Amino acid sequence: METNIWTVLITAITVLGGSQAFRYYEKRAMFRERDDDFIKHDCKDRIAKLETLLEAAGKEKDELRNLVLKLTSEVAELRVKVEFLSKQQ
Repeated sequence: METNIWTVLITAITVLGGSQAFRYYEKRAMFRERDDDFIKHDCKDRIAKLETLLEAAGKEKDELRNLVLKLTSEVAELRVKVEFLSKQQ
């Protein structure tokens, strides 16, 4: 009879421990899933911001390239004028 009590007691402890372990792992999996979702959304937001910055940088680069070309042509015109004026003197 005493072995039956020990068997019942050990079985009850095992069942209670098993259900607690199941709840623990279930919560752990839920938190891990939330973390994964947070990281996924955070990465999407960062990528969107970086794409916007990249587009703005590309536009600025094109504007600066056009400005450099314009200034280069103006410098060439001024060189021609300086040469012409220096030849006249």
